[in-house]
Amino acid sequence: MIESKKVKKVLYGGDYNPEQWPEDIWQEDMRLFKLAHIDVVTISVFSWAKLQPSEDTYDFSQLDKIMALVKENNLSVCLATATAAHPAWMARKYPDILRVEHNGMKRAFGSRHNSCPNSPTYRKYSVALAAKIAERYKDYENIVSWHVSNEYGGECYCENCQKAFRVWLKNRYKTIDELNRVWNTAFWSHTMYDFDDVVVPDLRSEEFHWERMRTNFQGISLDYKRFISYSLQECYRLEKAELKRITPDMPVTTNLMGFYKPLDYQSWAEDMDFISWDNYPAVGAGKEDAAMTHDMMRGLKQGKAFCLMEQTPGVSNWHIYCSLKRPGVMRLWSYQAIAHGSDTVMFFQMRRSIGACEKFHSGVIEHVGTENTRIFREVTALGKELDLIGSAFLGARTKAEVAIVFDWENWWAVELSAGPSKLINYHSEVMTYYRAFAKQNISVDMVSVKDDLLSYKLVVAPLLYMCKDGFDEKIRAYVKNGGVFVTSYFSGIVEDHDLVVTGGYPGRLRDILGIWVEECDAIPEGMGNSFSYGNKKRSATIMCDLLHLEGAKALSTYEEDFYVGMPALTLNEFGNGKAYYVATRSDEEFYDDFLGGICNELMIQSVQKAPLNVEATLRENENGQFLFLLNHGEDAETVVLERGGTDLISGKKYEAPDSAVMEKKDVIILKLS
Repeated sequence: MIESKKVKKVLYGGDYNPEQWPEDIWQEDMRLFKLAHIDVVTISVFSWAKLQPSEDTYDFSQLDKIMALVKENNLSVCLATATAAHPAWMARKYPDILRVEHNGMKRAFGSRHNSCPNSPTYRKYSVALAAKIAERYKDYENIVSWHVSNEYGGECYCENCQKAFRVWLKNRYKTIDELNRVWNTAFWSHTMYDFDDVVVPDLRSEEFHWERMRTNFQGISLDYKRFISYSLQECYRLEKAELKRITPDMPVTTNLMGFYKPLDYQSWAEDMDFISWDNYPAVGAGKEDAAMTHDMMRGLKQGKAFCLMEQTPGVSNWHIYCSLKRPGVMRLWSYQAIAHGSDTVMFFQMRRSIGACEKFHSGVIEHVGTENTRIFREVTALGKELDLIGSAFLGARTKAEVAIVFDWENWWAVELSAGPSKLINYHSEVMTYYRAFAKQNISVDMVSVKDDLLSYKLVVAPLLYMCKDGFDEKIRAYVKNGGVFVTSYFSGIVEDHDLVVTGGYPGRLRDILGIWVEECDAIPEGMGNSFSYGNKKRSATIMCDLLHLEGAKALSTYEEDFYVGMPALTLNEFGNGKAYYVATRSDEEFYDDFLGGICNELMIQSVQKAPLNVEATLRENENGQFLFLLNHGEDAETVVLERGGTDLISGKKYEAPDSAVMEKKDVIILKLS
């Protein structure tokens, strides 16, 4: 949430790039924005080349005009630092700014995410530009937040990074002996004698391809991923420090990209005043895909509201088939973001570009340049509704009794591993569990290993391959205190450095789960084993852990192969709580039944019972409780309301157990009585 007295409602607008257009179009933009009820614009995201045409020259004349224009038209501004892509003169004069790919190829000027995060040149000039912008516009009352760079990402393997990596390692591990220990360099005669022996883990050294990227030394590659995420985060920190020095009360953010694997957003969140992110679901994605990502973004700040910084009003341009958003979908997905914690609805882009790779990415104002388009009419209709709703649910939170643990470093580690199966997919595994809760409209918090668990009735940590130092103690205390814990196959295998915890799998979790895993059988694609649960035969795929009971009881056993009769699903009574182990990957119906049964036992209730295509969430603040009903289906649906209230959009009043009839893609927001 942008915590500012200037924000009186759900902000509505998005990325505006007037520098791409002649000035005579700007006034027409203002007219169209007013028609569409647009009240905020993000400005100057990719303006570095315009603002600093040479090393010693800054030119703010055009940006001054733009800032004056939007102020005259009462538009709030999310002002960017313009550092998302460096100018050509910088690459020509200072080639150290150019990244090196994992195959050793040095990049030329072009594209974006094109700056080495450890380049002294990039850090010097990006920070200087951020300071110049902050000094110049610090007194503009319509600025509601700073927007640093844009969608940070990518990796670099250049000499700058190699030198900085060595320094980072020395700060982290202090001695070369400790580095050798955590990397297990006794393997393959990789012993390092000095930190200068360290090289970056690229295709010239440790990485190799096995359908997806794998690595010979997981400890080295894992630390490099940590280092790159840290390096880019440090670039953000340096710009933020200048912005805060000049405007200490102005909130600062950068736009994240959901479950973007290369950057540890749980670490990044510590440096962000509020979370903002860009939502571009893949064509054909289910309603749960965006929902889990929204919940993850909300979870980065322990439940605080976030900002939807970008979405497309119509079509995205980078899919293989760039299908249109069907009528009603933009509105539906906008409200889905709000339902899960967003306090803004913002688009990329406000006016569709005429050239380069985003010319076929839709805009609020399409190439025809008028209000006479389907997209503009839909944007306008939503803008009217958001004006009507006003500040009702700003800052509202979601209360959940279920938490799902997600950890970026575990994600890196489990998928860097050379074995046991290329089918292991951490995000997919987490989504499998999340979907079972979402289908029942049970609220979920996405949490990190650093977050407190004691307030939850149920904590699920799928595929917890890396059980970090101290996290087992947190789980142990949680379960002993009466909590219910669920984890899955291939969990508890390694510690923070990807070193196997010896003494039997699942390592540090062994006593909590009451089991010993002797072997792990990777199941080839298209093959499988089976087990029974709820009087139904269930599939067992991807991995089957062969385990022995050490206090736990078997709830089901494998039905095929040489390990027939060995436990496939276990329950351990531990202290005042319970710990379940799902020793394989099963079908969707199993997770519905298994997790649904646990929720029934714990009296964890759905927000609102509804047909499968209707999503229900609840947010609450000092103004009350707000029930969001979203029909993602292609047909009308009927919801029998369990509580009464007034729809903030239509004004219609309902009493329980009234039936709310929802047309396809429809939305109801009930302020509950």
